[in-house]
Amino acid sequence: MSHGHHSMELKPEAIRLAENSTWRKLPMIAGIIGLASLAATMGLAGDDPKGALLSYLTALMFVISIGVGASFFVTIQFLTRAGWSVVVRRLMENLMAPLFLFIVLFIPILLNLDVIYKWTNPELQNPDSPYFDYLAVVKAPYLNESFFTGRSIFYLVALAAIGWFFYSRSTGQDESGDKEVTRKLQFLSAPAIMILALVSTFAAVDWVMTLDFHWFSTIFGVYWFAGSFLVALCTTILLVLGLKKSGLLDGVVTVEHYHDLGKLTFGFVVFWTYIAFSQYFLIWYANIPETTMWFGLRLDGTWSGASVLLALGHFVIPFAFLMPRTLKRIPLTLGIAAAWLVFMHYLDMYWLIMPTAHPEGPQPGLIDLTALLGVGGLYFAVFGWALGRRALIPEKDPRLPESLAFENF
Repeated sequence: MSHGHHSMELKPEAIRLAENSTWRKLPMIAGIIGLASLAATMGLAGDDPKGALLSYLTALMFVISIGVGASFFVTIQFLTRAGWSVVVRRLMENLMAPLFLFIVLFIPILLNLDVIYKWTNPELQNPDSPYFDYLAVVKAPYLNESFFTGRSIFYLVALAAIGWFFYSRSTGQDESGDKEVTRKLQFLSAPAIMILALVSTFAAVDWVMTLDFHWFSTIFGVYWFAGSFLVALCTTILLVLGLKKSGLLDGVVTVEHYHDLGKLTFGFVVFWTYIAFSQYFLIWYANIPETTMWFGLRLDGTWSGASVLLALGHFVIPFAFLMPRTLKRIPLTLGIAAAWLVFMHYLDMYWLIMPTAHPEGPQPGLIDLTALLGVGGLYFAVFGWALGRRALIPEKDPRLPESLAFENF
């Protein structure tokens, strides 16, 4: 590495938030918006509690996926001992840190399972009831409120623990400069990825797929993972661009890093599409009523518009847009692609969850926005706190000089 001398020249003002930086206000502003929006969501919930809870679940799944995607990114970088990504890894670690919040934010869902999930209705298991449903009986050992709640708490605690562990160890290395920290995190990244994969799969199945307990897809966990990883990449791209605009990360994150983030984004656009299409195609081909009804609902009436928009906006448009090398290297075009895909990921969550509340068609309302601002506000308040606590990059990471000198060939 002939560029080793780079690391000596890191300007402190490029990698730390100044006391008067606008970014320092993020925790307070986002926190106030978050709390006010959650209060508004509760106020708006009166007339349609089921719709309100599903709007809230949509917001939860959207925001938690940013943290879960970031956890995958960080653990994969440690596992593969990647050098290029060191300068953007800290932002991802800061996105992992707030995962503990969801232990609290999930309480309204767990207290209202009977409002959201049809399988909670005892009538379904009563053979004399007109609502009797054989599948509800068969799935009862797994789909019952106490086991569901226990599992959910386990997922949330596991995600929070992994998020906080990697965040705190990596930021701790900034102080100690101990190279052993990197070795330990590389060693622990393999079991962490396995836990993340299992937990995120089961969580996606439990929280989203069981909304329609007749439907099943063995690929659903991978589908949610693909979307999560993609939204974490896009959020990070937007954060890098925002920090750059404030004069931070100057000479640290270069066009070469943009290019790699853009390549990964492009790759995950294709991967998400591959999984989404595989899921659809196999269900269409097998033509089993229980599974086709789920897609039937989304391809029928006004939901078909959302389905078409998702196919075009989550695949066709970004695929064509991100294909050329140049567009991945221009901050503006990369930022537009990232912002667009964040919006598409929200639409994806909405499309998965909201037909349960409004089978007749999408009814976007104010409550969707307040729920999103509520959950997102609190999440980014903690993110902002983490951002200001330490340097914006892992300044004592042994691979930092390699990352600073990184070039695409």
